[in-house]
Amino acid sequence: MVGLPVIKAVPQPYDADCATGEWVPVDRHQVATLARSLKALAHPVRLEILAILARAGGPLCVCELEKTALRVKQPTVSHHLRLLRESGLIESEQRGVWVYYSVRPARLVELWAWLSALTLGPSGASHGSSD
Repeated sequence: MVGLPVIKAVPQPYDADCATGEWVPVDRHQVATLARSLKALAHPVRLEILAILARAGGPLCVCELEKTALRVKQPTVSHHLRLLRESGLIESEQRGVWVYYSVRPARLVELWAWLSALTLGPSGASHGSSD
């Protein structure tokens, strides 16, 4: 079996004409965490669950989520809740035999702030199109 070739990054010389703005290093751990959150939001059922939890006004258990307009069965709801919890978008609390879920607003604010910062230039002014 022939192995794949090893590709090594070759540093490129700095080109002053190419540098259009201030380069700011990205925290790879933060990016990985945000990517997990965005991946969790990229599924319609999880996005719907998050919206239901955000509008509930308090924690909900799986049995209460089943009574909503979700078109999936309890095991599927539990699966999606686990993925949302692992992504950090929601939290859970054990109450007797039931587990109650709620949105972590601070996490959503952090995600929104990071995404919003992508549209701001170094001066803090918005750039690019609005669509």
